[in-house]
Amino acid sequence: MQRRGFIKKAALATAGAFAAPYILPSGRLFAATGSRIANHVVLCLFAGGVRNFESMQKAEGNLMPFTLTGNESINPQIIGGMDALPSPSGQRLQQQGTLFKEFRFAQGPTGHFSGHSTALTGQYVLGDLNIKQRPTYPTVFEYYRKHNSPSMSALNAWWVANTLGPYPALNFSQYPGYGAEFGANFIQPGSIISIPGYNSLGDPKNFEAAQLDKVKSLRQFMDNNFSSNYTPGDAGITNIEEEAILIENYINNSFDEAVAGQYDNPWGVGNSMNGDMYNVFFAEQIIKQFKPELTVVNMQDIDVCHTNFTGYCNNIRKSDYALAHLWQTIQATPGMANDTILISVPEHGRNEEPNTILDAYGKYALDHNSDEVSRQIFCLVVGPPDKVVQNQVISTVTGESVDVVPTIAKVLGFHNDIPGGMLSGTSLDQAFI
Repeated sequence: MQRRGFIKKAALATAGAFAAPYILPSGRLFAATGSRIANHVVLCLFAGGVRNFESMQKAEGNLMPFTLTGNESINPQIIGGMDALPSPSGQRLQQQGTLFKEFRFAQGPTGHFSGHSTALTGQYVLGDLNIKQRPTYPTVFEYYRKHNSPSMSALNAWWVANTLGPYPALNFSQYPGYGAEFGANFIQPGSIISIPGYNSLGDPKNFEAAQLDKVKSLRQFMDNNFSSNYTPGDAGITNIEEEAILIENYINNSFDEAVAGQYDNPWGVGNSMNGDMYNVFFAEQIIKQFKPELTVVNMQDIDVCHTNFTGYCNNIRKSDYALAHLWQTIQATPGMANDTILISVPEHGRNEEPNTILDAYGKYALDHNSDEVSRQIFCLVVGPPDKVVQNQVISTVTGESVDVVPTIAKVLGFHNDIPGGMLSGTSLDQAFI
């Protein structure tokens, strides 16, 4: 805490300092106040409430074999409820970066929206939370777009979210001087092509005439969403005309590809593909199409744990596979490979004591009501070996949710330009060379 206070005071003392911009070897113009570690960050919220007992401590076996080393077998009691997935090969993600095994969501209610809000604003939500209102502090998207020199376009910042209605509100805040002008493009993949008559993203089919009219109507809505000029109080942001056209074309192509059946089984895992995997799949398409400098994607299917513990374990495993697939896609994308930092963190954990609901495999379900265990999470920072410390595991209690935004700001070089006192956390410097 003393270190945090010292850094905050130092930031206040230097906030008004001026330095002339300079050209980096890449040819990009940045503010001289902070050079970059890398030119791209992808933040994946490993969300839905993940307890360290099942993730880092492997209490039910290694449910994250694509991230964690070790081949601990899954608990035979729940193995019948686990979908078949490919086995990992090559290095695990923890070997390609730094793993903070004892991270903390230290303050505020352990709720999904408050957890997401903390991860995206760098501020804990300590009072009553109104999920109908935007955050009171700026989001990482706003900091990124406002405090780069020159300021970044919306095409460079994407928020790809899964379920839970309030999540779109996290692409910008109500904080004075920030807002929609500096927000991110938001996309909720399941909503793009999930309409009456279209069963799910994973079950595309040809539309009848009446259904096709609905698709066209929804497509028009999405086109308008990305091309309109919005005022700060509205639900969207402004894209310049040329970039809006690119986004509209992307949305249109998504519809066409879904109707053509290209989203039936894009990762070749058959019926194992769940909503979180599709959400990451769409984030990958955006990464390949636009190569954004800041991408945030969440997962949520893990939250079945309120009633189905075995389903929760199954979805942790699927989320782990999706995270590894995301990293592979980044490494296979020119312009992103070897120049991207991937950060993954749950929004919060789950309770130590179960509730009274038994699943089909005799396992009790878990809620998240702000006990100490529900504050225990992990954080994984993966990146190229010249930028991120490889195969480092930090097992002591180190780091908090509010440290994610300062870390992103440090990586993308705008941390010194954020006004003092705006962020309560500090960068996870232990992860970087």
